[in-house]
Amino acid sequence: MIGSRRRSRSTINVWPGYVDALSALLMLVIFMLLVYVVSQLYLSQTLSDRDSQLARLNTQLNELSQLLGLEQSKTEALENNMVSLQDDYSTSLNQNDELVNRLEATREQLMQQTATAEARAERLASMEQTIDDNNEMSASQQTMILQLSNQIASLREQLRQIASALELQEQMTSEKEEELANVSQRLNTLLAERVSQLQQYQSEFFARLRNILASNENIRVVGDRFLLPSELLFASGSAQLGEAGQGELDKLAGVLLDVVERIPDDIDWILRIDGHTDIIPINTPQFPSNWELSTARAVAVVRYLAVQGVPERRMVAAGFGEFFPVTEGTSAEALSRNRRIELKLTDR
Repeated sequence: MIGSRRRSRSTINVWPGYVDALSALLMLVIFMLLVYVVSQLYLSQTLSDRDSQLARLNTQLNELSQLLGLEQSKTEALENNMVSLQDDYSTSLNQNDELVNRLEATREQLMQQTATAEARAERLASMEQTIDDNNEMSASQQTMILQLSNQIASLREQLRQIASALELQEQMTSEKEEELANVSQRLNTLLAERVSQLQQYQSEFFARLRNILASNENIRVVGDRFLLPSELLFASGSAQLGEAGQGELDKLAGVLLDVVERIPDDIDWILRIDGHTDIIPINTPQFPSNWELSTARAVAVVRYLAVQGVPERRMVAAGFGEFFPVTEGTSAEALSRNRRIELKLTDR
């Protein structure tokens, strides 16, 4: 009996179970490899699309920069022409004043000479009458009368020429004044149009930004400025942007880039980023005063927006320290409201 039991145990074949287990394990490994390969392909495609978009955006930014350079060149040329016209006009006015003074002096001299000649002519006429009465006139007296008559005629011709020159100079001065007035009017009209266009884009920018940031009750609008609390962007006594602040700035950058694409290149606009602190002084190796802290925070916002694609030449950062509060007092609420970053879209 014992021998038969041993023989029955030795006849059991366990290899099929091992083969099934190995097959299942092999299929699992193959499945995991397929999943890994597919994920790698999808990730590579995503990165490739992102690089293409970045290259396209860089190309568009370069084109905008070139167009802006052309418009600036045109504006500078117009300003140079305006300055040249003003210089010419000033020179013409100076020359005109000198000429008028000289002509007036010459006119006075000629009038004096004419009066003297007329007086002499009257005396000669009286003498002639006396001579006629006496029927006696010498040859020398006749020569003197002829010379005086010629002098009077010459003086009258000079007066006529001076009057013509004065009239021509006044006409030229009037034409230049009219031309300068037309140029000034065109420049003022052009500037007014650009300011009006910038105000339209300002309104659109603020409306869209107000809708996007409406969910955050801490963000306030005062006049034409957005006020972001420092606690939303930075930790206490720090100029390092936090994750929450980066998220809000991402929204701002998205709206700004969308509006910027439609602002004409010849409108000279900037985005002002102003940093403000409360009245509590700070004195650390990194920030000796609130001026350094407020300025560093404003610069941090500018640098982050620049990374998001906002043109650096269109932004300016300024630090005002504790000197421009929006709320008076030393309560916790007043101090919190005064610690802020202000954003304003304006002209330069």
